[in-house]
Amino acid sequence: MKKIIGEFRDFINRGNVVDMAVGIMIGAAFKAIVDALVANIISPLIGIIFSRNFSDLAFTINDVTFQYGAFIMAVLNFFIIAVVLFTIIKLMNVLHSIGKKKEEKDEAPAAPTTKVCPYCKSEIAIEATRCAHCTSEL
Repeated sequence: MKKIIGEFRDFINRGNVVDMAVGIMIGAAFKAIVDALVANIISPLIGIIFSRNFSDLAFTINDVTFQYGAFIMAVLNFFIIAVVLFTIIKLMNVLHSIGKKKEEKDEAPAAPTTKVCPYCKSEIAIEATRCAHCTSEL
């Protein structure tokens, strides 16, 4: 029993398990934000454009009600959420690349460590006084 508990403790203490747990929690919080955006801002705008609340659409056959409007809204919400997530991720990538470009500008280019032999066109060390390939003096 102690061996199983020890193995479980080692499993939990691995970095990737903790990272995964943090990612899931952040994902759940982010889902709540995106759901609120879709439900409270984007869906009412669609309702204004079409002058209709799709979730109320339904038909009845033999006392059974089929609410196909709720399905339409679920499909629309999926596409809206996909577009919102794509836009947010695209924006984050642009902001991330701006930071990288700024860091790259700050770094000076490294001095070359090799040169080309003028006789045989082989690549040799920059400090070399004789080519290792054709033995010409440089």
